[in-house]
Amino acid sequence: MWRTRAAAACVICRSLANSSCGIKRKSPLQNLHLVSRSIHHPYYPSAKFQRPPLRISIQQLSSLNRLPLHKTKLLNVKHGYQSHRNFWLARLASRLLRVRYLILGSAVGGGYTAKKTYEQWKDMIPDLEDYKWIVPDFVWELDELVDIEKLLKALPDADDLAKLMPDFEKIGESLASLKGFLSPGSPGETAFRATDQGYDNDKQFKKGLLGELILLQQQIQQHEEEARRAAGFSSQQKRKVSDKEKIDQLQEELLRTQLKYQRMLERLEKENKELRKLVLQRDDKGIHQRKLKKSLIDMYSEVLDILSDYDASYNTQDHLPRVVVVGDQSAGKTSVLEMIAQARIFPRGSGEMMTRSPVKVTLSEGPHHVALFKDSSREFDLTKEEDLAALRNEIEIRMRNSVKEGCTVSTETISLSVKGPGLQRMVLVDLPGVISTVTSGMAPDTKETIFSISKAYMQNPNAIILCIQDGSVDAERSIVTDLVSQMDPQGKRTIFVLTKVDLAEKNVASPNRIQQIIEGKLFPMKALGYFAVVTGKGNSSESIESIKEYEEEFFQNSKLLKTSMLKAHQVTTKNLSLAVSDCFWKMVRESVEQQADAFKATRFNLETEWKNNYPRLRELDRNELFEKAKNEILDEVISLTQVTPKHWEEMLEKTLWERVSTHVIENIYLPAAQTANSGTFNTTVDIKLKQWTDKQLPNKAVEVAWETLQEEFSRFMTEKKGKEHDDIFDKLKQAVKEETIKRHKWNERAEDSLRVIQHNALEDRSISDKQQWDAAIHFMEETLQSRLKDTESVIEDMVGPDWKKRWLHWVGRTKEQNIRNETKNELEKLIKCNEDHPAYLANDEVTTVRKNLEARGVAVDPCLIKDTWHQIYRRYFLKSALNHCNLCRRGFYYYQRHFVDSELECNDIVLFWRIQRMLAITANTLRQQLTNTEVRRLEKNVKEVLEDFAEDNEKKVMLLTGKRVQLAEDLKKVREIQEKLEAFIEALHQEK
Repeated sequence: MWRTRAAAACVICRSLANSSCGIKRKSPLQNLHLVSRSIHHPYYPSAKFQRPPLRISIQQLSSLNRLPLHKTKLLNVKHGYQSHRNFWLARLASRLLRVRYLILGSAVGGGYTAKKTYEQWKDMIPDLEDYKWIVPDFVWELDELVDIEKLLKALPDADDLAKLMPDFEKIGESLASLKGFLSPGSPGETAFRATDQGYDNDKQFKKGLLGELILLQQQIQQHEEEARRAAGFSSQQKRKVSDKEKIDQLQEELLRTQLKYQRMLERLEKENKELRKLVLQRDDKGIHQRKLKKSLIDMYSEVLDILSDYDASYNTQDHLPRVVVVGDQSAGKTSVLEMIAQARIFPRGSGEMMTRSPVKVTLSEGPHHVALFKDSSREFDLTKEEDLAALRNEIEIRMRNSVKEGCTVSTETISLSVKGPGLQRMVLVDLPGVISTVTSGMAPDTKETIFSISKAYMQNPNAIILCIQDGSVDAERSIVTDLVSQMDPQGKRTIFVLTKVDLAEKNVASPNRIQQIIEGKLFPMKALGYFAVVTGKGNSSESIESIKEYEEEFFQNSKLLKTSMLKAHQVTTKNLSLAVSDCFWKMVRESVEQQADAFKATRFNLETEWKNNYPRLRELDRNELFEKAKNEILDEVISLTQVTPKHWEEMLEKTLWERVSTHVIENIYLPAAQTANSGTFNTTVDIKLKQWTDKQLPNKAVEVAWETLQEEFSRFMTEKKGKEHDDIFDKLKQAVKEETIKRHKWNERAEDSLRVIQHNALEDRSISDKQQWDAAIHFMEETLQSRLKDTESVIEDMVGPDWKKRWLHWVGRTKEQNIRNETKNELEKLIKCNEDHPAYLANDEVTTVRKNLEARGVAVDPCLIKDTWHQIYRRYFLKSALNHCNLCRRGFYYYQRHFVDSELECNDIVLFWRIQRMLAITANTLRQQLTNTEVRRLEKNVKEVLEDFAEDNEKKVMLLTGKRVQLAEDLKKVREIQEKLEAFIEALHQEK
């Protein structure tokens, strides 16, 4: 029976072995339990059982290679063995489950190993989280806004890209060495601690590059402690020579460590700078076609520019942070600023004052090293010497233009932006150097003005004061330190910079004074940090790179570092730039929201005041009011073209006759009327008309036309338009009118063409019809009556009131009037005796009149007699001429027959007809010139004047004044400042 069962088991085992469906695995028999094997195969002793080696090739099971298992097919056996087969199937299933655990364990082990490797690599990379600001904002948004497929197509080939990419193997080696250098306990562990005697000394920076510098300084101090202990121990053991060598060795090791770390940082920063420049240049070339956002520092600089133009009122002051650079004259302020900006951008002079006004410099990062002014679009390439020279010249010109006459310095701020790879983002204000004595050529108040400008900037509680002290002169000669200590007595926002340390080391007899200055023990002022820098050898032609190399070489060999009088983090302008930028942004983050709230409150107060005072008016600032006034003025100028031709001609003819009527009557008509016959009359008239036309008439006509145009223009400009009239524009309109009239000149060729037309008109004597004849008579009568009325008025003033006025108004005559009255009566008798008397009195007639008056007891002067005769004869002549006009009303018939067989001569009527026709033709010609040419030229001049006024802010401030304008201006400025501050704060929070 045992044999039967064993045989059946063998059959089952063979069946299982043959039914693997192509899977190469161990045989089922080998997977069975040892007891099962002993039962199935009694001839196979279990005590000697060993797992036979695999004879077939299998694939290793791991987390990286899992092949699916196929279902095995068992042989059909008899029903009597069914329960025993189920037992073996369970055993087989349990063995398969164990294989799954092996696979899962391999996967977990591989994952743990990969994670451990990743953590090791991650620990090797320094924490650069605090330096995300180095990369512009748009880089983090590339995955959202850029089409990756198009970007991949636009990228160069793999070979070209490989040339552009840095050597990652070298970078990996640098990171590994830097990791070992930064590991605790290593000789390269670094530290940085800014000397702070006004702040809490326990506050340290623990993140980013500054945190690493702190660790570097701590390690250096540990080495110094070890050196001191070694020195003490050596003195105790009386081994001075060997201990001194050990101390020197430790100090040299410290210097080598510091220099090694510095070189590694510079190399990494250079590679990072090149990569950022490459990214910015590709973006600048248009890899993605979207408008770039303004950088954070540019947004902040715009707010400061607006605040500099804003008239601080309503208890609102500018307390936004900026770096204020102050120092004595020629202390090296400008040189420090140029080292931070990495370009020689300021004008230079030997000993004389060069900074004559505050210069605001906004530093930001960009692909190219360029500079540009706030009010100009020109970019100065700072890598080209000719552009640098042009920039320095432009700054000097702007400074001199900002200085008013009689002054030496100006309070007007010049705004300049400098962009370039690797520049620290901040806003600096370079102020004029503080002086102790006013020299010749300076204004008497120069010293006080510089002090007031410096105090105004330093009084800002959030301003960072960068105090520059010349290290090559005696500290007792410093003026600026006392001024800074007054503004910031606790030193919570002051950074002290000692310049020209190379000269100080040579000239100072006791180097300990430099150490006392840097430690804040020599000056009475306190500071947040102390730095020592070298800004060149004093040669203005030195480049920034050469100055950097000289500075680095000096500090490498300086005894000040070797003897630990100066710490590594307190030297070079590079460390200074990092520290100033960090303090600047720390101050910005702490104070900007408070300033935004202050402007928000100011805006609410201004809006409330406007609603209470001007509830129905729009809030138009000065520029908007100017645009509104400009449109009204242009509309009024256009209205000149709508004046009818009839109106122009009537005004021109009337005005021209008023101007020339006196000349016509006195110089042409009256002299010709004194002639004996008509021939002489016509000859005289023709000669005098030609002379008048050649010399005076055209010019007089142009003057009349220009005055008429001015009158109409003034009428339209000053005419009030009912309720819509805004008197706030009156002063502006008056200024525009005066300036336009001043600039406008009539066409010079108009007189020449007008002279020909007038000459032809006056030569014509042919009156065509009775209507023109009657019109000439009417024109002559009106003219003579007007002259007669004027003459009688003159005579009345000469002789006094008549008897009616004397009785009615109780007025009398003066003595002179009585004499003239007697003279008038005597002259009237003379005219009655001789009605054809000429216009002039003869001398014997004057004597006769004088003797007749003397006989009546009236003493009279001959000049008085002639003067009175002129008016008496004039009145007599005008009355005679009016009577003659009445007679000539029926003389048109005789005129057509040329007065043949007629005693009536009406040549004077023909003269006035010629004058009247000339006036009409001249008025028509001038009207054409007005409407076709001069009105358009006047409109062009008005536009030019308005454009000039629009560009002249001082002119607009002078012409658009009043509480309403100023309130709208303040409201606009405060709104703009608040909106820009809120946008800046939002961007600042996003950068965090």
